[in-house]
Amino acid sequence: MAVNLLDFDLEGLTAYCDSLGEKRFRAQQLFRWIHQKGASDFDAMTDLAKSLRAKLAGVAEVRSLPVLSEHASADGTIKWLFDVGGGNAVETVFIPEEDRGTLCVSSQAGCAVGCRFCSTGHQGFSRNLATGEILAQLWHAEHRLHQRFGLAPTERVIDNVVMMGMGEPLQNYGALVPALRVMLDDHAYGLSRRRVTVSTSGVVPMIERLRADCPVALAVSLHAPDDALRDDLVPLNRKYPIAELMAACRDYMGAAPRDFIMFEYCMLDGVNDSDEQARALVALMRRERVPAKFNLIPFNPFPASGLKRSSPERVRAFQRVLQEAGFVTTIRKTRGDDIDAACGQLAGEVLDRTNARERLASRRVVGIVPAEAGR
Repeated sequence: MAVNLLDFDLEGLTAYCDSLGEKRFRAQQLFRWIHQKGASDFDAMTDLAKSLRAKLAGVAEVRSLPVLSEHASADGTIKWLFDVGGGNAVETVFIPEEDRGTLCVSSQAGCAVGCRFCSTGHQGFSRNLATGEILAQLWHAEHRLHQRFGLAPTERVIDNVVMMGMGEPLQNYGALVPALRVMLDDHAYGLSRRRVTVSTSGVVPMIERLRADCPVALAVSLHAPDDALRDDLVPLNRKYPIAELMAACRDYMGAAPRDFIMFEYCMLDGVNDSDEQARALVALMRRERVPAKFNLIPFNPFPASGLKRSSPERVRAFQRVLQEAGFVTTIRKTRGDDIDAACGQLAGEVLDRTNARERLASRRVVGIVPAEAGR
């Protein structure tokens, strides 16, 4: 099979061009054609030498992902379903906002973490995506939206990328980091480190590696103020408990492009949304000395979860406790829920290799004891 040039960051593409007997500046030209101009036809890359174009045509390609569907929400959100082969498909979501365009990108076909409140986890896990499959989502969305909106080549559509789609990005570290480097590269998408966010459920060793290799904005899926509850909601906590996670977050701040860690907190009725739990969250952050902002996420229900969404009043009360303690706290606006594109709704199609449905069903039988205190 031909080499997919979307699999390379600039360093990798330079090494590949060197193997073809070409100089570094050719790799930069090729990189710009692929990512800035969205070209996949080598003959269209007119400032490349004909000899190089001929070489590439025989051994390489710019291979995007087949689009199985594209849906537009009433609020302007757009969701694509991409075929990644083997019976698997992943979802990617574009969220237009007044000051930016955000793309939510998937890193795995499914997810092995198995969080109680996430429909992706209930689909199970099939495999990691390759670097080219991660970047193909951005490549397709950026250039498809340019055509859709009739924009000039120099105008940006996507200036904010969040690795918050299907999968746990830090469990696909080897493919993730080259993809991040392409997003940041001025010869490609030129995104700010502050505008590229990796969201993790808490893979502590990989947080430490990301700090050294490619520090971008970090978001942590927290969802509970103590280990007992988080063990049930986010099973990865049993391996990397909250104290270890907070230590990794503190260390990450030494290289982080923002002066805080964003903590995501899915609001679950009677489970993690009491005033007492909000106060416990405040105490946790003060004790661990982590500069934090909070993003409260209204839960998007699905039948297999056995969970319910906190009322708007309860979410606002929880927010007040955090704000009165001095923490910037936002409530995520639900976008794209009419096309199942909202947070926690991405499920795609996954040929599960982990028996996730059976495992999560057994955990649901055990259940979570509602936290009524502080109501």
